Amino acid sequence: MKSLRLLPLSIALSAAAALPAYADPMNPSISLILDGYYKSGTTALSERESGFGLGHTELTLSAPVDDMFFGQLTAVLDNHHGHTEIEIEEAFIQTLRLPYGLSLKAGRFLSQVGYLNSRHMHDDDFVERPAAYRAMLGSHYFDDGVQLNLVLPTAFYWQIGVELFNGSQLTGGHSHEDVGVFTLNTRLGADLGESHSWQLGLSYLHKDGHDHDHDHDHDHDHDHVHAAQYTGEHLYIADLVWKWSPAGNTRQQQLVLSGEFLYATDPIENARSGDYHRGWYGSAVYRFHPQWQVGARYGQADLKDAHGDHFHGDQRIRETDLMVSWQHSHFSTLRLQYTHQDTVGFNHDDQVVTLQYVMSLGAHGAHAY
Repeated sequence: MKSLRLLPLSIALSAAAALPAYADPMNPSISLILDGYYKSGTTALSERESGFGLGHTELTLSAPVDDMFFGQLTAVLDNHHGHTEIEIEEAFIQTLRLPYGLSLKAGRFLSQVGYLNSRHMHDDDFVERPAAYRAMLGSHYFDDGVQLNLVLPTAFYWQIGVELFNGSQLTGGHSHEDVGVFTLNTRLGADLGESHSWQLGLSYLHKDGHDHDHDHDHDHDHDHVHAAQYTGEHLYIADLVWKWSPAGNTRQQQLVLSGEFLYATDPIENARSGDYHRGWYGSAVYRFHPQWQVGARYGQADLKDAHGDHFHGDQRIRETDLMVSWQHSHFSTLRLQYTHQDTVGFNHDDQVVTLQYVMSLGAHGAHAY
């Protein structure tokens, strides 16, 4: 495993999606992610319909513009009810050579609030994001704006970041003339000997105003959810990750324990102190063989069913996921997952089995921490 003094640089590179240093900017890196599945039933707040379907298919082009800037475009293809949607998930430029540990990103990109949100979903160890993420962040929150990060010159990894966004992705598609969302976040991490490492993150997201016109389905039969349905003016996230691998050899054997807590206040203008959305999850993923992983995740989301200026009642999702995956190589994954849900206020199947494949064609950068 990397020595302590090298950890800030190594995590900083992975947090920036391991930007490649290609010699020829006129020859961009091209990556295609194929995601397909079979799902035996419906689950609450799911982006995946039952039966056979396509998941989060991505096409990415990236390359350095010159010695100062890097650019990336990620287009996502989703299929829902027989209709294919094409969406630009990322289209940004990022600096490569700012002094004093600074990095600037501008355009459309994934927000770095929380642990999972800044990662592409094909990097996940489970078929879908936890229920709390699906409810409060629409699985993954991306928007148009700017991001400024600072990596402090400390013996351990310490990053501080601020983001300013248009906010349309959290306000029902309504654009703002200035700033609709801003975030603050910090991450700290270090190695503990050769076999252990950890990372702690704290994030805050402020959304300007309330969604007065937002209204959920009265029968709560959420066949497809494409945006955050349970937001608040203030969102707080705490995340903690601990990793173990013998002598730092993560490809042979690795145990990853992770968890996050999300808390959103002021979901509507007339909300009281007891009106909030809250969710959390904890997961354990163990690679016991270079090609095999098993994992378990449990989480809960406690939500308020907002309708205009009042609430219709409380909703709840308790979710257990068990998965086993096989990777023939770094570019191919087959995953079998069992999901059990216990809910209030949603129509769903209690037990669902999903079989998924994720295949990567072309360039494939290093995963984030």
